[in-house]
Amino acid sequence: MVDPRGFLTVRERELPPRRPVPLRLMDWREVYEKQDMQQLQRQAGRCMDCGIPFCHSACPLGNLIPEWNDLVSRGDMHEAIERLHATNNFPEFTGKLCPAPCESACVLGINQPPVTIKQVEVMIAENAAENGWLEPRVPERLTGKTVAVIGSGPAGLAAAQQLTRAGHTVAVYERDDKIGGLMRYGIPEFKMERAVLDRRLAQMEAEGTRFRAGVSIGEDITGEQLRDRYDAIVVATGATAWRDVDLPGRDLAGIHQAMEYLPPTNRVAVGEEPPADHIDAAGLDVVVIGGGDTGSDCYGTALRQGARSVTQLDIYPQAPGERHEAEPWPTMPKVFSVSSSHEEGGERKFSASTQALIGEDGHVTALRVVEVEKVDGVWTPVEGTQEDLPAQLVLLAIGFTGPEHGGLVEQLGLQADARTRFTRTPGYATSTPGVYVAGDAGRGQSLIVWAIAEGRACASAVDEFLMGDTALPSPIRADAVPLTA
Repeated sequence: MVDPRGFLTVRERELPPRRPVPLRLMDWREVYEKQDMQQLQRQAGRCMDCGIPFCHSACPLGNLIPEWNDLVSRGDMHEAIERLHATNNFPEFTGKLCPAPCESACVLGINQPPVTIKQVEVMIAENAAENGWLEPRVPERLTGKTVAVIGSGPAGLAAAQQLTRAGHTVAVYERDDKIGGLMRYGIPEFKMERAVLDRRLAQMEAEGTRFRAGVSIGEDITGEQLRDRYDAIVVATGATAWRDVDLPGRDLAGIHQAMEYLPPTNRVAVGEEPPADHIDAAGLDVVVIGGGDTGSDCYGTALRQGARSVTQLDIYPQAPGERHEAEPWPTMPKVFSVSSSHEEGGERKFSASTQALIGEDGHVTALRVVEVEKVDGVWTPVEGTQEDLPAQLVLLAIGFTGPEHGGLVEQLGLQADARTRFTRTPGYATSTPGVYVAGDAGRGQSLIVWAIAEGRACASAVDEFLMGDTALPSPIRADAVPLTA
């Protein structure tokens, strides 16, 4: 370590500043300014090189966090990206989009603010891109084996890159017109700009991965045709079947799922022509039902479109500002957080449940909301708290139930469990020989870090199936559970 007492000399947790709110509401660029390198080195130097780095237990990728923190504190950014790439194909994706369970498990976090692990990670990746260190790793020889990956989200891309580097010929199929899954159109530009995704796709193409966008498996190409054409198939379609609400007035116009709202808007944000299904919140009262990250994305998007008002409803009470004693270290606690979108205006309501959607002439005009509390495990309205919130646009951001089922399921012989997830062995294999499932399609709605870890592990299983053995890393089993849950 550069300074074994770094956590004592630098006790404050420092992050780069966010751009001023009035400025960032005028565009779709990422909200953070570039971090000063000396500040980054100070923060990396707070890592204690503790005897048992619990940050590892919280990270399904097994990221070598103390090692690259030490390298950054020394200023050796080239070796830092090498250590980071040893366990993570796409550290800028996790650095920008993961909620960082590793930080909740940081040993320093027992009595100090934890190390800014997530920020160090993303800065290592950004520095590598600036210096041209994201070079393709072309396999020395080809195996003659072919693999189809269905879905181009983080799990599919991680599996594809690992298998390509192992020498297999890999084709990634995506039903949207461009590769990237929800990272392409589901994540707003202000959280991760598309250029970050595109430079990784360029790296993969240079390595030999083939991309087939605009192809719906089960319709344009059948599962049987894929099995005839490829030696193995990886299903990484994600958990994209959204949850809905069963409320009076649900059939009114002006009520949309988050994923009906965000993708068309994100297309406009990157300069594409507004699609026919583009929803514009300009001048409207917007209510977002759902208190999670997707709801926050809708919140920030509506503000950038010029909404008159934005209100986000969360059925849960406001979380405490600090770790609750019932969620001791190193578990990932539920603490109150303010996203960049929440800084920009609007209002958040907690312990809020929608009772009905009210409308005129077939269009929504208001939400009837009541405060709730849990009584014997059941959300119960609090008497005298009912109110009507004006709303001409209502966005449902209440999560996903599992993968979509269609012709692909029957054609590949896939089976599903009670939660509609595709069933698989701990080694990612389905009951159909040569067909594997990775990511949210098998796990259910989860974090991007779990998707990448599953993609890497699934690639190892596929490589062993094709070649008899494998040298690819396998960070987790398909039935692994978060150690910090």
